[in-house]
Amino acid sequence: MKIAISLDSACDVSEEVKREYDFKIVPFGVTMGDRFFYDGEVSTLEIFEYADSHKVLPKTNAVNEEAFKEHFTKILKDYDAIIHFDISSEMSSAYNNAVNAAKNFGNVYVIDSRTLSTGMALEAIYAKKLADKGVMIEEIVEKVKARIPSVQASFVIERLDYLYKGGRCSSLALFGANLLKLRPEIEVLGGKMGSTAKFRGRMQDVVTKYCSSTLGKYNNPDKSVIFITHSMATPEMVEAAKAVVKEYGFENVYETTAGCTVSSHCGKNTLGILYINDGGKD
Repeated sequence: MKIAISLDSACDVSEEVKREYDFKIVPFGVTMGDRFFYDGEVSTLEIFEYADSHKVLPKTNAVNEEAFKEHFTKILKDYDAIIHFDISSEMSSAYNNAVNAAKNFGNVYVIDSRTLSTGMALEAIYAKKLADKGVMIEEIVEKVKARIPSVQASFVIERLDYLYKGGRCSSLALFGANLLKLRPEIEVLGGKMGSTAKFRGRMQDVVTKYCSSTLGKYNNPDKSVIFITHSMATPEMVEAAKAVVKEYGFENVYETTAGCTVSSHCGKNTLGILYINDGGKD
């Protein structure tokens, strides 16, 4: 059976990763004023420029049911079945829309990733590896779902401005964080985003602390792959992350730039490391 692996664009995969694993991507939308774009048609820099000049965030639009139908129909011209991944259903209506669209087909399996960004890609890579081994599609879905709770997805944020504009933090928290130069860590737990730690200092040093803290806390990584995902972080920040990750001996380290979903909510100089924390398991 020829199985396609599909994701919505909140997965933040690079063109390199997309080609390597033959991922099929369906784009979210982003609205800036009276202009509409598909994710990938507008750069991360343009998103930040719009937010800074208009003092409001762009609006991200989940993939609707009709778009999913078209996406699945196109893929099934060349494949026998599809395993599709969506950003956590706690964060977007995309998953429910995909489930409804899949009812029109008998061979589309939709998975609620319970995470976001390249955390979704980690699950999809695992599914792709199983599919390439010839594992039956029902077993692939079962195995992927079993690993979802082990996906470690977190980011450290330079400023709270974007979270405040998006209604995800109070003005008091914003003032206090700016005054004390606090850099919050945002972690995905139970399919939702929440602040689990705070760091202080310049971002290059904060990234080192955050990466060391995360790998110390979630210290049983599957070392086959890790993502360093960021929204236009400085080269120094990225190198700081790579230096920590290198010590752990990951086989594949992918650097990716966050798309409209993460960038619109977290702002510039956000950086995260994402991996599956169940080392030793197949």
